[in-house]
Amino acid sequence: MTNTGNSQSSKQLHPWIYRTIVVLAVILILSAWGFFGGGYSGLDLAVISALIFIAVAIPVILWRIWRRNADRQPDRSEAMSFASWRSRDLEIWGGRVKGAEAMVEVLLPLGAVAFGMAALALVLHFDIGS
Repeated sequence: MTNTGNSQSSKQLHPWIYRTIVVLAVILILSAWGFFGGGYSGLDLAVISALIFIAVAIPVILWRIWRRNADRQPDRSEAMSFASWRSRDLEIWGGRVKGAEAMVEVLLPLGAVAFGMAALALVLHFDIGS
């Protein structure tokens, strides 16, 4: 964890991080359907898809409610470019970390699962075909 005396920091993730989380969740759902799609697993896949959808929908709904009811004070982090946000510090509970480090820590678990499942689905697809 980086703890610098830089006064330029942000208190929230950049909006592109949230969009990337949604895209990775969609990749995970499609990969699960590609990997487990055969046979009698339709109900299981529907439940898994619903759980992933709910896991993404609840934070999105809470964010939209917060955004609608937040004070109308100008916030520099919303107008900040992604490159600028990535190079600044992000304030978290235990101190500060660089934006790029926070991005990796947030996206890596979901990205690893989504792309791992996609790779397994592709291997299964091409292996069964031969």
